[in-house]
Amino acid sequence: MSRCVLSALVAVITFILPVQAMDNGLALTPTMGWLHWERFMCNTDCDTDPHNCISEKLYMEMADVMVKDGWKEAGYEYVCIDDCWPSRERDPKGRLQADPKRFPGGIKKLADYMHSKGLKLGIYADVGTETCAGYPGSLGHYDTDAETFAQWGVDLLKFDGCNMPNWTLLAGGYINMSIALNKTGRSILYSCEWPLYEWQFHQPNYTAIQQTCNHWRNFADVYDSWSSVKTILDWTADHQNFIVPVAGPGGWNDPDMLVIGNFGLSRDQQETQMALWAIMAAPLLMSNDLRAIDSQSRQLLQNRHIIAINQDPLGKQGTRKVKVNGFEVWERPLSNGRQALAVTNRQEIGGPRNFPLILAILLTWKSCIPQCNVTQILPQYRELGVQVLFTKLQLPVNPTGTALLVISPATGKPCSKQQSKKWLRYLSKDKRQREVL
Repeated sequence: MSRCVLSALVAVITFILPVQAMDNGLALTPTMGWLHWERFMCNTDCDTDPHNCISEKLYMEMADVMVKDGWKEAGYEYVCIDDCWPSRERDPKGRLQADPKRFPGGIKKLADYMHSKGLKLGIYADVGTETCAGYPGSLGHYDTDAETFAQWGVDLLKFDGCNMPNWTLLAGGYINMSIALNKTGRSILYSCEWPLYEWQFHQPNYTAIQQTCNHWRNFADVYDSWSSVKTILDWTADHQNFIVPVAGPGGWNDPDMLVIGNFGLSRDQQETQMALWAIMAAPLLMSNDLRAIDSQSRQLLQNRHIIAINQDPLGKQGTRKVKVNGFEVWERPLSNGRQALAVTNRQEIGGPRNFPLILAILLTWKSCIPQCNVTQILPQYRELGVQVLFTKLQLPVNPTGTALLVISPATGKPCSKQQSKKWLRYLSKDKRQREVL
């Protein structure tokens, strides 16, 4: 810390209670992988659409591409089945079974195939009587289904919340499946939709959720549209005081799938989704067709600088800090005293607009005593060099686009007397005044 600041700061000690996340040793950083639902939905017509139907062929082909085209190397390791994989009936012993026509080798064969590629397999089930698409649910079968998934070699369970006879049974159902999974002795990452289905009735018990699940959906399904992505971002920011404190290694808020590489988002909007999912420490579960993805989308999804923000070992979720003049500023603390900063232009008219960034008015100022190094990650990588607190950076941001930065501490000379006086005037203002500067 600079000598000029030491004389101005009053020591403030903040006690932060550790997050009591689910203790199964999994999801110490946000999960990365591929999930079929948004792109392929419940397409079971393999007679007329064999290339895109929900079948073992689809997942094997995605696994092959993930290895061949660098997805696995970038960190994407789970290939996840969503709804519509089972038979309509359980087997004579009451166990779930894969549709024999679409999965002739069964789920065990599929899991073995993923493991042979160095990947992991995720599967889908539901806490209620039926899945959302009407296939057999797990209510009354939690232990049996957990044992079945473990025997098959499944590595992740996405547990939906449709068709529960009474919403007050949701918590017990999710907790019982968590217990059942742990009893199997197999490491199975547990992805819950518990709070999503409780918010319509009351504020969910996030303390219980974080002790039960590795990540959890809070809000509606993502669609392949900017309107959908905006709505998710707005809900997350509006509820960040409830949901951010419970996120951390072992348990994460899940804003749903990345739809980058599909049809509905512009280039700038794709960059915004990727940047803010990284800021939110969100699971990066793509739903797209990796067999035919365009090169720009692939480069964005595999951008190692953005992935490094998402996977930062400090494990703190970022928050929206500022809304001003059609811009939003989101910040996320990173390891080694660094900060990630995202500036999003929420206007949907006109051209690029400059955002005047003065580091001293942001929480990131602690990284910049006496100076800091600023690196822009999006929309293109560039080193902005060493900056001091009151340097004004002009960030051009396209409509619906985002400028993503990483701010790192940098050593430097102590402040001059004039700088010290400026610091004292700044620190003498209350927080509200500083935010207006």
